[in-house]
Amino acid sequence: MNETSFREKIRARQRKLEALLTRKNEPADSNGVWTRYKYPVLTREHAPLHWRYDLNPETNPFCMERIGVNAVFNAGAIRFNGKYALVVRVEGADRKSFFAVAESPNGIDNFRFRDKPIVMPETDDPDVNVYDMRLTAHEDGWIYGIFCSERKDRSRPGDLSAAVATAAVARTHDLVRWERLPDIRSASQQRNVVLHPEFVDGKYALYTRPQDGFIDAGSGSGIGWALVDDITNAVIREEKTIDRRYYHTVKELKNGEGPHPIKTPQGWLHIAHGVRMCAAGLRYVIYMYMTALDDPTRVIAEPAGHLLAPVGEERVGDVSNVLFTNGWIADENGTVYIYYASCDTRMHVATSTVERLVDYCMHTPADGFRSAASVARINELIERNRPFMELLKP
Repeated sequence: MNETSFREKIRARQRKLEALLTRKNEPADSNGVWTRYKYPVLTREHAPLHWRYDLNPETNPFCMERIGVNAVFNAGAIRFNGKYALVVRVEGADRKSFFAVAESPNGIDNFRFRDKPIVMPETDDPDVNVYDMRLTAHEDGWIYGIFCSERKDRSRPGDLSAAVATAAVARTHDLVRWERLPDIRSASQQRNVVLHPEFVDGKYALYTRPQDGFIDAGSGSGIGWALVDDITNAVIREEKTIDRRYYHTVKELKNGEGPHPIKTPQGWLHIAHGVRMCAAGLRYVIYMYMTALDDPTRVIAEPAGHLLAPVGEERVGDVSNVLFTNGWIADENGTVYIYYASCDTRMHVATSTVERLVDYCMHTPADGFRSAASVARINELIERNRPFMELLKP
């Protein structure tokens, strides 16, 4: 391929990328609680060309993609320097994940990756894979990222799928330079660990998810709570369950905290993922609950069922039938941007408000745990609606 042809190919691909990056997003569906948007906010196609292509025609004569990007998903979120910033899990074609920052001026479109991925320092025991960072701007002045560090389970050398998960900790002031702290020590494997944004009794507070194995929650009863004296050498000595798993619910198999909760006058708003087993495998949905302002461990509202579940193209991807969130942003005007991934493949956004989410949590019936209870709740609503049925007439 001559140099002119090479340039034309690269520039054509850059024009296509620029059209994707500048595409305006638009509302697609709303149920009064949230508004979904038509287009994913980030996909593998959003990755910069200079991450993927050797731009030298002499060393890449066929204009091949040298380093493939397979998926872009499970992003932590934060307002930073006036922009909506996502610390995204980018998975290469080699199955290794890494973190990269993408920023938008409005939170719903025009997300662009920074020039380079994050260079995350390693510990003395190097990570094999890192992913799913939760971001917390803590009152101590640091921005913390807690993420999953995956390593080979050395106790089972012959099983190449056996892994161990730990909660890794890093902190930053600019989302560029990160200080790696020791992994959180715990008696059990830990994934989906989230740092509470405020000190509690003078200590750092963690939302945890203890589990017996890399995949199975086992005896882990749900989302936990732990206090640690020193985040630079965090040791979980005692955990208490604050959001339990229950039989035949959206969180029967396991559940995990999403991003850190949003503080409101009525209480702490929590968003989480719940997992159940079905004929198609593990089904992940997103649900909410609230805890008391004066005691973040005391649940005050538990709306039944999911807030968001996969629909349409969200059902299809590398790991089908999955929605997952580890990032949301609450603006000062009350708008909430919920960033969620579908099928370990792409990132989406749904918007709501603090007021709507509080109303949803406080006034949606809790789970009755039986079919008869569900029918009773519907019939109660029908009877309350009798005086207003004329609204349904054409």
